[in-house]
Amino acid sequence: MYFTGIIIAIITFFIIGIFHPIVIKTEYYFGTRPWWLFLVIGIVSIIGSLCVDNVILSSIFGVLGATLLWSIGELFEQKKRVEKGWFPKNPNKK
Repeated sequence: MYFTGIIIAIITFFIIGIFHPIVIKTEYYFGTRPWWLFLVIGIVSIIGSLCVDNVILSSIFGVLGATLLWSIGELFEQKKRVEKGWFPKNPNKK
């Protein structure tokens, strides 16, 4: 029996789940300014997925890269959610 698919599914679920609060906290403390970090790390992760021979590790890098790139859009959407009052605004942020 091979567990590769279920391992990849569990790790994918974990990565996507962990980036939900990361996006919220990033917008709360830093705004949308760090979007370029998500871009750079996402591209590096995707390139890394092409350079790794291990299927599970390559999948993890690919999912991480795609999640980071998706998070850029979510970061700007989170800014809109804060402006609508759906999430708290950081009073210390200018």
